[in-house]
Amino acid sequence: MPWKEASPMDQRTQFIADYLREISSITEVCAMYGITRKTGYKWIDRYLRQGPAGLEERSRRPRRVPNETSEEIVAAILEARRHHPSWGGKKLLALLHKRHPRWSLPGRSTACDILSRHGMVPRRRQRRRIGHPGKPTSQILAPNDVWCADYKGQFRTGDGRYCYPLTVTDGFSRYLLGCQGLRSTAVVEAKPIFTRLFQDYGLPKRIRTDNGVPFATNTLARLSTLSAWWVRLGILPDLIEPGHPEQNGRHERMHRTLKAETTRPAAGSLAAHSAASTAFARRSITTGRTKRSIKRRRRRATPRRRARCPTGCRRSSIRIDLKSAMSAPTAACGGTRAGSTSRSCASGSTWVWKRLRTGSGTSTLGH
Repeated sequence: MPWKEASPMDQRTQFIADYLREISSITEVCAMYGITRKTGYKWIDRYLRQGPAGLEERSRRPRRVPNETSEEIVAAILEARRHHPSWGGKKLLALLHKRHPRWSLPGRSTACDILSRHGMVPRRRQRRRIGHPGKPTSQILAPNDVWCADYKGQFRTGDGRYCYPLTVTDGFSRYLLGCQGLRSTAVVEAKPIFTRLFQDYGLPKRIRTDNGVPFATNTLARLSTLSAWWVRLGILPDLIEPGHPEQNGRHERMHRTLKAETTRPAAGSLAAHSAASTAFARRSITTGRTKRSIKRRRRRATPRRRARCPTGCRRSSIRIDLKSAMSAPTAACGGTRAGSTSRSCASGSTWVWKRLRTGSGTSTLGH
């Protein structure tokens, strides 16, 4: 059985009906409906004077407003607005003050309320807001786990035309996979670049980008034509939060070097800029800064231990870098790489090298 909804008008009608039956006293009827005797007498008096129409709600507007703007001033404001549709309340009041200096004009906010009340202010279209999943949490543990893609801001080349460099890097190795100057950020120009990169380096698991065109739009799930194509290939778009470029900081840091190397001064044409970007990729990223950053990261994570020579010589507590020892045979007691003439102890580099490679012997090096 559905619930029965009772409006205030229905309750007042039922209250008058119970009162007219004279079954209970006015006090009992008021208590039954949860109202005071003063309120009950008020509705009874209205019913006796006006009938059922007296039970309807009345306006609660005050009969007199001390600070109400006069109709003459309201009409003048509206008339001035019709002659100047783009003016706001401040300019309209200044105009009326020149015309009628003796008038007591309202404030700016009151004038704006008058314009809005009479439909003289157009309503702005509400911008559709699409939710965002938040800060990317995907871990980069191996090559092709996450690619980073972005446009390095437009700039004019020597021929006066705009250039939009599209850059793609591998998040793990920071290898610059592609850097191509384009004429626009349209999907038709970006898609062939990604097609070539997929054929050369394989498909990544995710591609981290910002929320700009052509990587994202304001549609459902922020999918654009390009990102929808990635999803069909099995690649998940990894969007950073709007206004937070630091969430793709390693790629933005590469853009800083790219700008300093290839855009100051700018190339004479798009083809010249592409050639400069290719030379920059081969010279600075793939052979210089990338490898140095990886080595620095590995060296920080490499533990160091004290190795003791089994012969008990004086150089028995020399510090050994496991990573450098793994890369080439190094003497434990002040020795050098193979082929050098530096002095070493009786055990020499063979003792350290065997234990680093096989893990045999004493455990003083650690694991």
